[in-house]
Amino acid sequence: MKLNADAQAAYSVQDYSGTPMIEGVELVNLRRFNDDGGAMTELARFSTGEDGGAIDGLEGFVARQMNYSVVEPGAIKAFHLHKRQTDVWYVPPSDKMLLVLADCREGSPTEGQVRRMVLGDGNSRLVRIPPGVAHGCRNLRAAETSAIIYYVDVQFSVGADCDEGRLPWDHFGETVWDVERG
Repeated sequence: MKLNADAQAAYSVQDYSGTPMIEGVELVNLRRFNDDGGAMTELARFSTGEDGGAIDGLEGFVARQMNYSVVEPGAIKAFHLHKRQTDVWYVPPSDKMLLVLADCREGSPTEGQVRRMVLGDGNSRLVRIPPGVAHGCRNLRAAETSAIIYYVDVQFSVGADCDEGRLPWDHFGETVWDVERG
């Protein structure tokens, strides 16, 4: 079958092969327990002993602080960048966030790569974000806030020890935040 000229000019084939992961970023599927009264998700099991904040399943990560953040409907919170800190994010399954990651590490095998993924939206998983990977999120819910619960391995501080760097929200292009249609 031959398409007319207008349709042929706009025609493309969607790539379903998946986007490669950024070096050092990890996804951990979590256990969710449902019953007729609700649900419980096990976010982390902490190791015992000397590495008391280590999270099983995330090799070498030791939590030093746990935070809770909410994002207003449609809001974009970006971009954060740490030189020392690793983040581990969790978005509850009832919420829906677009997470954008960009590898800013000089010499990394995935340097310059940008990766988008939806968190929450019925899924329970953790995302490990290493130092040097810029990250931000957009609440995809139109009328309600969405939440992020996250662990960090460097405690938050202000002043000279602050590791909370920023890049402009559109540093990787405005369209990185667009909802893909098609």
